[in-house]
Amino acid sequence: MFRLSTSQISRIGLFTALTIIMSQISIPMPYGVPMTMQTFIIPLVAFLLGKKEGVYVSIIYLLLGMIGIPVFAGFSGGLGIILGPTGGFILSFPLMAYFSGVATEREKNYQVITWLTLGAIVNYLVGMLYFSMVTSNSLSVAFTACVLPFIPTAIIKIGLVYFCGKKLRLLTVKRVNG
Repeated sequence: MFRLSTSQISRIGLFTALTIIMSQISIPMPYGVPMTMQTFIIPLVAFLLGKKEGVYVSIIYLLLGMIGIPVFAGFSGGLGIILGPTGGFILSFPLMAYFSGVATEREKNYQVITWLTLGAIVNYLVGMLYFSMVTSNSLSVAFTACVLPFIPTAIIKIGLVYFCGKKLRLLTVKRVNG
């Protein structure tokens, strides 16, 4: 069921560490939902590794944070973060990774971008709904706090994942084959 090669385990460990490092890049925003690099690194990792390994990385990251290791933004961790207003975003990372990993299986550029965009939409949707539930705010307040200010950076991140991911995948293939 969970048979992984030594190289897969190594990649998953390395990219989990990279996810933890990138997650610390965070800009506080009003309403308590920070702008972080988590929503860049999670899809990039899945785009580079594929959906299976990408989901494993996001689940390991999630579990490490849930048990209290300070891996989430701002060196935070614990169930309190998951149960707090931003917990939905973090809980959606495996889904975001899955959609971004599916993007690697697509041939046409518009399909790749569509799957990366779907991953971002799922992240925002789950995060917004969870925020609304935890804070007892309306969906319009949750949308204003959790989605609207982040749309421009989401577009930039999707573009960066697409272009950087394609280049990094080419470099990896050349290195392995060359």
